[in-house]
Amino acid sequence: MVKSTKSEKSDRRQVIDDIRRKQRSADKRQGMAIVGVCVAVALLIIGAAAYNPVKTAIQKARYSGTPLDEIGASAEVCGEITEKSATGSGEHVPTGTQVEYDDAPVAFGAHWNEAGVAPAPITDRFYTKDSRPELESLVHNLEHGYSILWYDETIADDSSQIAAIKAIAASLDASDTNQRLKFKAVPWTKADGKAFPKGQHIAFTHWRLEPGTEEQYGAWQYCSETSGEALESFMKKYPFTDSPEPYVP
Repeated sequence: MVKSTKSEKSDRRQVIDDIRRKQRSADKRQGMAIVGVCVAVALLIIGAAAYNPVKTAIQKARYSGTPLDEIGASAEVCGEITEKSATGSGEHVPTGTQVEYDDAPVAFGAHWNEAGVAPAPITDRFYTKDSRPELESLVHNLEHGYSILWYDETIADDSSQIAAIKAIAASLDASDTNQRLKFKAVPWTKADGKAFPKGQHIAFTHWRLEPGTEEQYGAWQYCSETSGEALESFMKKYPFTDSPEPYVP
């Protein structure tokens, strides 16, 4: 049996120490790499979250001072206006009661009637999915002569389209002597009912009373994208004064 010499033991210890040192160094590099990746991912998440609002603000700013009919696409992106007989004027249901509306989006029907809840305040013109009043409240706005621009989830995810809608809402402010301030831009979601017709992502609706009669109609116009020109034409065709209850805020 050959005994290990002191030198051999020292050499083996040195080899073991070197291996351990290299392993610690590798572990440290790996740890730093993991931290680096985590930081990069966090920065990407933060950047993405900040990017859309900033991009939307920049895009909205480009519309500053732009006339309504020059915001967004031309009226060619919208189809023909359609109408059908309406019901529900003065038909109030208890606040909190959910009404099933047949149309996507809604233009008339039974609705809530509670001060501060329905109709929704005239000063609010643009809503997101999180800030939007219930449909039953907004239908009361329609009864009072509002025109509503509804946008679907495709538009909600498009910052350039949202910027155009916000610019439209800002242009229809309380200084408008024609009271076109009776306007709201509202999201339409899957939870609200059927989708818009294929390829259409914007819809205008209005509830009108035929002058000199008791006949009422709902009006719709669908568009593939936002068009201030089409909206202006729609609101001229359907002023707030032709609604069942026009002179209530």
